[in-house]
Amino acid sequence: MFVDETWLDILIRGGILTVAALLWILLLVRVVGLRSFSKMTAFDFVMTVATGSLLAGAAQATQWSGFAQAMIALAGLFMAQWIIARLRKASETAEHVIENEPVLLMQDGVFCEEAMERTRVARSDIVAKLREANVLSFDEARAVVLETTGDISVLHGERLDDAVLEGVRGAQKP
Repeated sequence: MFVDETWLDILIRGGILTVAALLWILLLVRVVGLRSFSKMTAFDFVMTVATGSLLAGAAQATQWSGFAQAMIALAGLFMAQWIIARLRKASETAEHVIENEPVLLMQDGVFCEEAMERTRVARSDIVAKLREANVLSFDEARAVVLETTGDISVLHGERLDDAVLEGVRGAQKP
């Protein structure tokens, strides 16, 4: 691709293509915005993983066509993420179709067994998250929520404002 010496070509190609692909990603992030890697939605998470995969593919390209295809795929991925973010912002219906709904797994120290079964979250997963959040007893946990990204949020303290659980499936107002 660059020189005839195999090992030298591999070294040069790997370095140049990796730097070029990283610069392309930085340009795309500057154009599309910081939300590109935000992980606010499941699609954002997929975007981050796919970007890494395409970067690896670009760095390992043995032909210019393979490198160009990875660069075009990156641009397409960023464009798709931008369009989906705009759709979600413009329309509640689009947001409802595109995005998962967060699910309440525990409220006021009581496990929501049906929600845990439906989302395939084990009691031990929730207990581990409670420990990470320094919750010392179940009744300290105001709510545990499985977020749209797959993360588990633990909300604890003296009281919980109802607005914090807005849009969370299974949340009940007192």
